Amino acid sequence: MNLKAARCIGLCALVFLLGSSSAYAKPVQKNRQYYEERGEIVWEVPTHDKLIALTFDDGPDPVQTPQILALLEQYQAKGTFFVLGKWAEKFPDLIKQEQREGHEIANHTYAHTYAVRSTRADKYSHEMNIAEKSIVGAGAQRPTLFRPPGGYYNDMVIQVAKQQGYTIVLWSWHQDTRDWASPGVSAIVNKVLKNARNGDIVLFHDKVEGKSQTVAALKTILPKLQEQGYRFVTVSELLAVKAREAAKDDNPSLPQHP
Repeated sequence: MNLKAARCIGLCALVFLLGSSSAYAKPVQKNRQYYEERGEIVWEVPTHDKLIALTFDDGPDPVQTPQILALLEQYQAKGTFFVLGKWAEKFPDLIKQEQREGHEIANHTYAHTYAVRSTRADKYSHEMNIAEKSIVGAGAQRPTLFRPPGGYYNDMVIQVAKQQGYTIVLWSWHQDTRDWASPGVSAIVNKVLKNARNGDIVLFHDKVEGKSQTVAALKTILPKLQEQGYRFVTVSELLAVKAREAAKDDNPSLPQHP
């Protein structure tokens, strides 16, 4: 075989191999790991410290929210409230109270709009924008966290949130209390206490249709977790602690912050 023929065979083999590898390349799986690694969605924030973030969706509510705020104050606990813009407009004093007492206020759209396949980006962006204006208009700082209603997200939601400067926060899969469905106080309590881990983000609601069981459950959950050494922080505080831990791991010479 001459040199020219050998080169021709080698080139054909290379083309075949490249074609084969692309033909059998696995498509990108856009699962939780994909979005977590890209920093596009937060489900939980594992940390060395005994910290938990309690989050409350769909409020504020004139009855349930004050009861929850009173309990959080009693146990020196901070929470993150993913509020709806329409309720922020109607109950601005509750937004001011949440802000004044050191809780975090986040965006949950204006009217609890779900992101379905047919939802246009401009409509979803508008929902986020008017919710933000309502929250700020009620006396809160401009929110930086966003939780899509129902936890429904897709690439459109992620892109819109990025454009608006938001971090998307969901919740720990093992800490979905389903309190909105009124599963029973003991069910809510057991869900949280039996699954508590450092860095959990727990999903509650401070507006539940009918009689809420969340307040009664918190009366047991808060002291029990406190007895176990947990501290209750906002989601942003949890993210900040994790960032400091990561910096410490990358540079051991840095001082450890409490």
